[in-house]
Amino acid sequence: MTAGRFVKVVTVLAAMSMLVTGVWARVDPASFAEWANWPNHVHFLHDAGVFQIAIGLMLLCALWWRDVVVVVLAGFVFANTFHAFNHAVDLELGGGNASDPWALLAVSVVAAAGLAVRLRTLHIRRNAKEGASA
Repeated sequence: MTAGRFVKVVTVLAAMSMLVTGVWARVDPASFAEWANWPNHVHFLHDAGVFQIAIGLMLLCALWWRDVVVVVLAGFVFANTFHAFNHAVDLELGGGNASDPWALLAVSVVAAAGLAVRLRTLHIRRNAKEGASA
């Protein structure tokens, strides 16, 4: 196995472990808390779950995109948007104020705009290089 292939396999395995444990913590927090030997604080376990899911998705994004800023912004958009959703769903479980999901979502929109601009910039640069070499 080549070094590049090994790194890809490790990245996929790491992503899958984060996705599985993240979904588990989000869907069945009591079971996850028992397994992890953590207190069963449902909202915080939901938060941990959505952050793990976002890390798993960011790892997969790293296999798709080669630009570190794109990967990190995508990971942030995933994490912050899932976190906003989590706060909206968990308001009665200690998810904060009614305004928290909206504030988090507003930051996600700004980050998504930054991601879109970065992707567009990279696309324009790539097309300019291809045009110059033709």
